[in-house]
Amino acid sequence: MRWVTFLLSIAMVIIGVAMLVRALSGGGGPLALGVVLGVLFIAAGAGRLWLQRGGS
Repeated sequence: MRWVTFLLSIAMVIIGVAMLVRALSGGGGPLALGVVLGVLFIAAGAGRLWLQRGGS
C-alpha cells in the first residue's frame, strides 16, 4: 500500500508543477489561481512524501 501513496504523491507534485508552468506561461501573476493551486499541490505531494518517509 505504501507504493500507492508514493505514486499518488509523485502525481500530485507533477500536476502541481504542470499547473504552475501553465499559469506562468499564460501570463499569470504570483496570485493567479493556477499558481496558487500549483504551489498547494506541490506542497501537499511533498508533504505526503516527507511524512511517508518518517517525518522529522
